[in-house]
Amino acid sequence: MDSSFAPTRSALEEDRRSKQVRRYSIAVTLGLIVFCNLVLLFGVWVSGVNLDELVTAPDLFNAKQDVCLRLTWERVAGAAEPVRLCSEWINLADPSGKPHQLAKDIRVRQGPDGHYYFDQGVRPDFRLLGLVLFVGAVLLSGMWARRYLVARYRLHLSAVASRIS
Repeated sequence: MDSSFAPTRSALEEDRRSKQVRRYSIAVTLGLIVFCNLVLLFGVWVSGVNLDELVTAPDLFNAKQDVCLRLTWERVAGAAEPVRLCSEWINLADPSGKPHQLAKDIRVRQGPDGHYYFDQGVRPDFRLLGLVLFVGAVLLSGMWARRYLVARYRLHLSAVASRIS
């Protein structure tokens, strides 16, 4: 029997340690996935950010599919007198049936053709940027924690192996 192909004791120990590190790495990864998701959900809940509201465009009155409930007088840029606008309506396509309201930050302008148009302008929403930064911070800290914990476990195993030898 040729002993040159037989695994040595140190190779068997190294293989056993790599299997232990792999199992520990998988357990830490799964634990951090659950923990980081809990942190994300808790952060969204504490902040009170409505994710549906965060990514949708503002609701505007459409005479073809909405029923107006309240009219108001609004000053319009380009017009000499105030104009009556629908400020509260029911959207017939909305199954909830709740009334929709015109957002305060939406302006109405008179176009060159004499018709009135909604001018939404630039609407920066820093809550979305904050949410993206929070998610990125949680993900990066989770990846850092995984690397740190696996590296410490490797050092622990090598220290135990050197004490035994």
